[in-house]
Amino acid sequence: MTHRSRLLLSALLASLCPLGGLAQSHKPAQIANHAPDLGPNVKVFSPAMPAAEIQAQIDAIYRQQQLSEFGEGRYALLFLPGNYHVDVPVGFYTEVEGLGGSPDDVSITGNVHADASAPNNNATTTFWRAAENFSVTPTGGTMQWAVSQAVPFRRMHVCGNMVLNQHNGWASGGWMSDTLVDGTVASGTQQQWIARNSEWHQWTGSNWNMVFVGVPQAPAGEWPEPPYTKVATTPVVREKPYLEVERTGAWAVRVPSLRRNSTGISWKHAGEAGRLIPLSRFYIAHAGKDSAETINAALKAGKNLLLTPGSYALDAPINIMRPDTVVLGLGFATLQPVKGTAAMTTSDVDGISIAGILFDAGPDKSPDLLQIGPAPAGEHAKQPLFGPLNTPPAQKKPEPKRILARHVQNPIEVSDVFFRDGGAGVGRTDGNLEINSNDTIIDHTWIWRADHGKNVGWMSNVSANGLVVNGDDVTAYGLFVEHHQEYQVLWNGDRGRTYFYQSEIPYDPPHQYLWESADGVAGWASYKVASGVTTHEAWGLGIYSVFRRPDVNLARAIEVPQKPGVRFHHMITVALGDQGKIEDVINDKGGATSIHPRVTPKVTDYP
Repeated sequence: MTHRSRLLLSALLASLCPLGGLAQSHKPAQIANHAPDLGPNVKVFSPAMPAAEIQAQIDAIYRQQQLSEFGEGRYALLFLPGNYHVDVPVGFYTEVEGLGGSPDDVSITGNVHADASAPNNNATTTFWRAAENFSVTPTGGTMQWAVSQAVPFRRMHVCGNMVLNQHNGWASGGWMSDTLVDGTVASGTQQQWIARNSEWHQWTGSNWNMVFVGVPQAPAGEWPEPPYTKVATTPVVREKPYLEVERTGAWAVRVPSLRRNSTGISWKHAGEAGRLIPLSRFYIAHAGKDSAETINAALKAGKNLLLTPGSYALDAPINIMRPDTVVLGLGFATLQPVKGTAAMTTSDVDGISIAGILFDAGPDKSPDLLQIGPAPAGEHAKQPLFGPLNTPPAQKKPEPKRILARHVQNPIEVSDVFFRDGGAGVGRTDGNLEINSNDTIIDHTWIWRADHGKNVGWMSNVSANGLVVNGDDVTAYGLFVEHHQEYQVLWNGDRGRTYFYQSEIPYDPPHQYLWESADGVAGWASYKVASGVTTHEAWGLGIYSVFRRPDVNLARAIEVPQKPGVRFHHMITVALGDQGKIEDVINDKGGATSIHPRVTPKVTDYP
């Protein structure tokens, strides 16, 4: 395509894109009368504000957040329905969100972009930022979204094209859901990607592991060349809750309805189904002011919870006990336990939604950071991290396994929940996300034991597991889990499903004899399905090594019981460094990684 043709196509797409369709029905005076106190780190923009004033506030936040990978700043930029002409660079811990009932209610003409945060156009550390629920008509016709992990791109309408890297520099993303791109999505150098329930005119590019679930225009070609994994429908999902300003100016939170066997975007037709909860039914928490005690008191009184941007030091867990409770974080609101407890726990009840939160391990070791449903007894009871870090746990008489409720009609869901162990400071935990409740849905998570930053080392930032699943019928979309010291994922529940998995195993085991899952078994598999599981299925898995010592290897990336109901599809292993290797992909199948010559083993189906 010539340069002139691109310009003509961009102009055509821009002309087709709605311009803040409901803006005229939202009166600024009404909105001002209903505006909640969301604190100083939430900026609410109105189309009545001068563009220069909006731009000045955006630029000031970006100057602070552009390179602030481990900083304290947390921000949400909220746009009331209407039309805007601004440039929006999205920095660390910054969420940009439209407040309409449809993405087309907020229209931004100009650049909305995520840029590489490292030199040489390298976006492999472009983490923790988000764009949600608005339309953008990009200057020049193409929106740049050069990102890696923990970057939600949800419920968006791109009136033009989209590129997922910066000038062909490396990127290690990423996530897209419930999004419409009128033109072409060019993945380029992206190492991996998952798109769920999204639509576009065309997708180009591939690298190691590209997964499309419920995408009607999935690109042509089949694994392994190109490495496309295509699942026709999304079996069950509830889109993430979001803020919405009604025509009267009242603020609310929309909780979309559960969708089954769905394809494409949820907002194609006006009047999306789902609950609309007035913001008056939420407790609005503020960092530095609220504690676990004040938050739990509000939850016990029947409130939902809105966490405004900031870091919350918790001396006890936040306890979610009531069915259908919504917990929504803005601007990467961060929860850190400081007394060796979990940061959040839930009862085993229907319909809880937890979304938009960063869980940060504290200096005193926690058992978990987020626990969904009560901890199991018996064979799956958590044991302390063993090996180079602790003494053996005392032997206890097994207790009967606790039987939990079913939630088929109204599942618990966690969306855009992220976990960090170290990097910004001391972080120590046995586990991060533990799913005990049946039928839970995980919709995008990054569970990261830091490989760089402050207080990083084998004995410093400790974490045995990223995800432990004890519940049955748990479904995960967009599962990113990295660098933990034992199994990255340990799946004990039956009938689990995973759609897309990305994992780097730990860089830093100091010696092989300190990193063995059994006598003579090198390392701990990244993805482990327990021997008692009879049914499990996973699609699109990429597992990578960057060992820092030549005498450290991993016997197998994926370890599963050999049973007819345990099935895996489309797996790849890659050695990103020249030390050590992964000896097999899944059990004893696939063969070893190699740098010289480059060998990236692939297994199409197992068994």
